[in-house]
Amino acid sequence: MFIKLLKSKIHLATVTGKNLFYEGSLTLDKEIMEKANLKPFEAVWIYNLNNGKRFETYLLEGNKGEVVLNGAAARLGEIGDKIIIVSYAWVTEEEIRNFKTYLVYLTEKNEIKKIKLSSHNF
Repeated sequence: MFIKLLKSKIHLATVTGKNLFYEGSLTLDKEIMEKANLKPFEAVWIYNLNNGKRFETYLLEGNKGEVVLNGAAARLGEIGDKIIIVSYAWVTEEEIRNFKTYLVYLTEKNEIKKIKLSSHNF
């Protein structure tokens, strides 16, 4: 049996840009992606705290501090909005013992404030 678990979470990222006429995606600071165990083109969910919208897209590596809504996603948020970025993984019961969730907390300037790894002891 597979269980869907939270793989990565970036808490309180601040949208720094919008690019409507782009192929689509979320451009995200490369260092933040690495610390959150996220890969380029990986699917993520975005939860916008300012307007309540939730949507799925994929990641592209960006420059320091960048959090840019691209393509249709640019219509789902504004510069300055606070968002949560998450990815999920389907994990077998055997894999759960060694599975870690990466939690990355950001400052107002999209700098890493804290990183936490959570184990799953079911």
